Amino acid sequence: MASRREVISAGLGLLACAAVPGKARAMPPLPPVRTLRVQRVLTEDSFDGVYFRDGRYDREALHKLDWVFRDLSAAEVTPMDPRLFDVLHAVAQGLGSEEFYHISSGYRTPERNGELRTSRVSPVSLHMSGMAADFRLPGSDPYGVARLAARMQVGGVGLYRRDGFVHLDCGPPRRW
Repeated sequence: MASRREVISAGLGLLACAAVPGKARAMPPLPPVRTLRVQRVLTEDSFDGVYFRDGRYDREALHKLDWVFRDLSAAEVTPMDPRLFDVLHAVAQGLGSEEFYHISSGYRTPERNGELRTSRVSPVSLHMSGMAADFRLPGSDPYGVARLAARMQVGGVGLYRRDGFVHLDCGPPRRW
């Protein structure tokens, strides 16, 4: 029987592809071993290691990443879409960065997302589906990170210049 994470990933992948008819995703080929370096800004929780090998996602690593990306306001953990980690991995590789991503927002409960509602927060944010992250990458200009991710067409890319962070998600390619 498939896990909840596998069912969500498969279904959302089909939806993302269907949302951009006739346009193939330009995600670069991913290596057989994928690593990620992330740190949660407020808690200093971190993950530094392999999350994909031997043709599959490492469940233990994914659980650790789910904890790092949890909604801090509700202390709620949800399974993150592992394609988000692939996006972050691909962007770090594209930049040649070995720095830790400093995560400011990962999963958000619908209640938390509603509290943040401004013109900059979507009522259907992919944060609520465990498909998005807001971050800074030390040693990298946010504009350069966003520009590279947009060129790679790895998913949604938002640049928040005033606040100095980038949003990446594993939904259909788009920019703001």
